[in-house]
Amino acid sequence: MDGAIHRAANGGSIRERAGRKPVTPDQPTRHATELRKKLAADLTKAGNLRSKEWRAAVESVPREEFIPDFFAKVDRTDGPTLWDPISAQRSGDERWLKLAYEDISHVTQLDGKTTATDVTEAVDGNPTSSSTMPSLVLRMWEDLEVADGNRVLEIGTGTGYSAALGCYRLGEENITSVEVDPEVAARAGRALGRAGYHPHLIVGDGETGAPNTAPYDRIIATCAFRYIPQAWLDQSRPGTIILVTLSGWLGGTGLVKLTVTGDGTAEGQFLPGYVSFMPARAHNPEPAIIPKMSAESASRTTSLGPEVLTTYGPAQLVAQLAVPEAQHISFGPGSDLPEHILVQPDDSYAALSATASGWIVRQGGPARLWDEVETAITDWRQAAEPGIESFRVTVASDEQRVHIPGGMSSALPRK
Repeated sequence: MDGAIHRAANGGSIRERAGRKPVTPDQPTRHATELRKKLAADLTKAGNLRSKEWRAAVESVPREEFIPDFFAKVDRTDGPTLWDPISAQRSGDERWLKLAYEDISHVTQLDGKTTATDVTEAVDGNPTSSSTMPSLVLRMWEDLEVADGNRVLEIGTGTGYSAALGCYRLGEENITSVEVDPEVAARAGRALGRAGYHPHLIVGDGETGAPNTAPYDRIIATCAFRYIPQAWLDQSRPGTIILVTLSGWLGGTGLVKLTVTGDGTAEGQFLPGYVSFMPARAHNPEPAIIPKMSAESASRTTSLGPEVLTTYGPAQLVAQLAVPEAQHISFGPGSDLPEHILVQPDDSYAALSATASGWIVRQGGPARLWDEVETAITDWRQAAEPGIESFRVTVASDEQRVHIPGGMSSALPRK
């Protein structure tokens, strides 16, 4: 039954194996044990581990069981990034184990299908699943403020390492984890079984939560969302803490901590620091299409350059909130198209072109996208450029909004 996944009554897939105590994997290597203790000490020193309970979890849960194979990034100057498959067999025990305990994220899937066991040499591809860097995993678990007996819903099982930490801290019967990708879920289930943990695992859309094991005291998401799913609120108790990365199609992103305040309502704020996760697959945009840009559209100068679209920070988030349905496309030197274009599905566009003295913008379609961005950035600057940690979030059944000091308020998209 190791890692087995069973069919749930609600149509998803669920493992009903609660109540067992975690066991230590057979004959753990001394090296791995030392690496776990070193990782815990490093995370404590950096301030990501702040409690003895979570430190004990890091020292006990074998991360290597959850990433028996993964990809290492190979940067190149003459082409796209490549991904080199890593495993104990291919790379040697020492290198594989050392990489497994480095505080970095490890890509475990490319293009929604390719794993490191599928290839024998470095390949091109788009990361679609990963093992999050331990410092972020533990920072989020600490920020979730769990207490003994709390029931936790995790959105995005990934490799299963985070779920295993939760099982160690709270007991496997209190952890429910949802993963949209059946193959990723199956790999996680096997890894969890090898490590001796059997939480409730569900294959399904994390946006719908997991009603069969609700209500929850805590909800934590390891993928990014454009808004807070209503099902999470419905499956929470008053006082439930929700920790989720809010992101969008322009790349603006931040970790939000919310407290459920009533029936379908919650409020909270962005936490300090940069946090980025792969988006939940249902929250990815359709491929952007550049509309036909009229040569007769009037152009004008703009003091606002594309840095607000390309540089992480509060300005990027403010720009995204101003035009939440827009996507950003950039072109390198030598292209016949403008260097930067904002587009959205109604064929609205804003095209930025560099000149010797700055930037000019040409806009078309029903919406004046760059006008909206300029207005939002101007208001933010006039409010003394408040940081992301001062942005508040309110959630109600009919609307979700981000509130920025200075009287600014923007609605989050609802789909």
